[in-house]
Amino acid sequence: MGSLGTNPTSFSAFPDDKAAFEPLNPEDVRAYLHKAVDFISDYYTNVESMPVLPNVKPGYLQDELTASPPTHSAPFDVTMKELRTSVVPGMTHWASPNFFAFFPSTNSAAAIAGDLIASAMNTVGFTWQASPAATEMEVLALDWLAQLLRLPTTFMNRTSTGRGTGGGVILGTTSEAMLVTLVAARDAALRRSGSVGVSDIPRLAVYAADQTHSTFFKACRLAGFDPANIRSISTGPETNYGLDPAKLLEVMQADADAGLVPTYVCATVGTTSSNAVDPVGAVADVAAMFNAWVHVDAAYAGSACICPEFRHHLDGVERVDSISMSPHKWLLTCLDCTCLYVRDAHRLSDSLETNPEYLKNDVTDSGEVTDLKDMQVGVGRRFRGLKLWMVMRTYGTAKLQEHIRSDVAMAKMFEDSVRADNRFEVVVPRNFALVCFRIKARGDMTEEDADEVNRLLMENLNKTGKAYLAHTVVGDRFVLRFAVGSSLQEERHVRSAWDLIKKTTSSIMD
Repeated sequence: MGSLGTNPTSFSAFPDDKAAFEPLNPEDVRAYLHKAVDFISDYYTNVESMPVLPNVKPGYLQDELTASPPTHSAPFDVTMKELRTSVVPGMTHWASPNFFAFFPSTNSAAAIAGDLIASAMNTVGFTWQASPAATEMEVLALDWLAQLLRLPTTFMNRTSTGRGTGGGVILGTTSEAMLVTLVAARDAALRRSGSVGVSDIPRLAVYAADQTHSTFFKACRLAGFDPANIRSISTGPETNYGLDPAKLLEVMQADADAGLVPTYVCATVGTTSSNAVDPVGAVADVAAMFNAWVHVDAAYAGSACICPEFRHHLDGVERVDSISMSPHKWLLTCLDCTCLYVRDAHRLSDSLETNPEYLKNDVTDSGEVTDLKDMQVGVGRRFRGLKLWMVMRTYGTAKLQEHIRSDVAMAKMFEDSVRADNRFEVVVPRNFALVCFRIKARGDMTEEDADEVNRLLMENLNKTGKAYLAHTVVGDRFVLRFAVGSSLQEERHVRSAWDLIKKTTSSIMD
């Protein structure tokens, strides 16, 4: 019987006509990424000419591509061809300069490069030790941004005197920021109330204006709050749809008198519906009477606060417990990138910490670092800090401020055009770069009739493929939202959109 080492039939070798599978073959990496970068560059060159909204039906892609995964490999060029012919025509082009819906999803060459490099490194930085540079970069980028926003040093990871009590973490979305702070506030309230375990959760109450993003109310349910104790406080034109501190005090006091525990207040700087701004300082003062956690959602408008002329919207932030903003909306940093700052990092990590044996290490035990896994829901995490740092390092504060101011100026130009046409009205004062407007009721037209005309206007505009607008309801009225800020947008695109709006309105009304 021959030995294993000398028997040629005792093992399987790759056939001579097949190369070993090397998914990270350096030449393939270079070739594939060159083609991908060429695609990206061509996409940005041509996206302006593409219909903003696609004309496809649900299930179209499965009809165009195979419904089952392929067994055998194919040249990368085949994959790229299918991307061009099948995927791109089904995209809503958020990068289009003719995109005015929702809020912008901004991007930049530096951010794309940072995201590409982070994806290539593919680090999983759940602890400092798992990837020191990933944690250090996130801490540095967050502290840089905190300085641009002129946040108090109590929110920073590092200060001139060393490690601070506060800190930050980059999450995927505002929803996550709300959820983790709600959990921390919940646990703090339970401790204050002397609850045995979670038995007192039915007594905890949370508060927000009715303009607050719907994700807040979803996060409250996920955090275990009784839906009956989630307070949505009505707003109106008298406060430009911002939260009224007097109403907040009245509702919180009534709950406290009824034996409930006011636990958390969410204030918004730049609501999604109309860009309303809740008065941060006044809200914090009311919440302090009940020792309730205050979170500021500045997902969109927080980016504008790097400009001194907008910073007053954050006045009083030194008295809140947490604040989040999303550079992926308006600060040229691609999805996903939501920056959460907390005044006391331990209040967050105490609720979210995990410490399995296989993650224990000397650096964590030293207390010199906060492992970022303990400030989020999951454990694994992407190297998001790199793209944010690359944006700030490459463009600098002055260019980022110029970007914000340019968008605001274009929005003001659009607002002035709307006000100059007596067929239209601006429904709420413009904040930042969002204009809420509508065809106004006149003559025999009722407000309900005007709602239907505005709905038809939006539908007809969007069908053209030359612009994309979204809507909201403000004061029970159907309102069109015109959000300036797509990274490729120039004044000519805003003017063209306004010309299209006027022409389409004439075709409906005449």
